[in-house]
Amino acid sequence: MTAPIAPRTAEVSRNTAETQITVKINLDGTGQSKLSTGIGFFDHMLDQIARHGLIDLDIHAVGDLHIDGHHTVEDVGITLGQAFAKAVGDKKGIRRYGHAYVPLDEALSRVVVDFSGRPGLIMHVPFKSGMIGEFDSQLAFEFFQGFVNHAFVTLHIDNLRGENAHHQAETVFKAFARALRAALELDPRSAGMIPSTKGSL
Repeated sequence: MTAPIAPRTAEVSRNTAETQITVKINLDGTGQSKLSTGIGFFDHMLDQIARHGLIDLDIHAVGDLHIDGHHTVEDVGITLGQAFAKAVGDKKGIRRYGHAYVPLDEALSRVVVDFSGRPGLIMHVPFKSGMIGEFDSQLAFEFFQGFVNHAFVTLHIDNLRGENAHHQAETVFKAFARALRAALELDPRSAGMIPSTKGSL
């Protein structure tokens, strides 16, 4: 008889002088989300992670938006990364690697992720606009940098083409979600095994 799989869930809070953030995740969810960061386009991108990654995501953030969105976006990335690290646990049975290509009209992005235990980000996204609604496109990098540093993953993000910054960002976040979904999927052929010759990740 196969032992029941422990729920892959986590709740993490981060409180600083700049932001107060709570993240709840279920890696085996159905893509439900409750999002409140104060930055509409950022909420829209986080919703892509939930919907296309089939990850239940509850994020509430209060930040110093009177200055700009930098601290809020970066700290959400940090807190989300911490929640992923906690929820994924020892990584037994996961596929570990995931990749996805996602198009949206003229835009196309590729994301590759490795739950390696080693943080690393390579990101090439030549945004065609500095602002997307109230979201500074430079902050996409800060979000992913915060995430990889605290989820302990290696992440490669490439926008292969695109002329509309909204489309560029949306393909990146959707591809990120699909890559996460693939990497976190439990592989029945390696149940209970850590996907590394080292024996740990």
